[in-house]
Amino acid sequence: MNKVECKLLEFGSENYKKSIDLRRQVLRKPLGLDFTSDDLITEHDQFHFALFYNNELQAILLLKTMKDINPGVLKMRQVAVNPEFQSKGFGSILVKFSEHWAIESGYKSFELHARITAVEFYKKLNYEEIGREFLEVNIPHIKMIKNLISER
Repeated sequence: MNKVECKLLEFGSENYKKSIDLRRQVLRKPLGLDFTSDDLITEHDQFHFALFYNNELQAILLLKTMKDINPGVLKMRQVAVNPEFQSKGFGSILVKFSEHWAIESGYKSFELHARITAVEFYKKLNYEEIGREFLEVNIPHIKMIKNLISER
């Protein structure tokens, strides 16, 4: 039987390093980008959630606190699913797992900058579009939010 497990990763761990490789493959290389050491060092105080399928890391997302702006909000970023496992529900499982963790930890809402190609994915998870389309890393994005309090 195939086993799916979601968990929080420790910054700097072997699984964290694997998550960098997955994010690089899915999010950076297609844009001709890579991570700098400065990009990665700023992740030490973020929450790194991973989905494992048969003990292999297949999806990752990061949550960044907005404590200086709005302490009840987490910004979701760097969501990546192994291309072999996309459209199989793993991204949804991981997002829902991170939402449950956030609710249990006292956070009130999520915000994110969705690539236009991912907007429908987030809409299915009850995220709302806010504002107008904008460019980030030279591709179109839209800001999206979700009130976690209504999920309780």
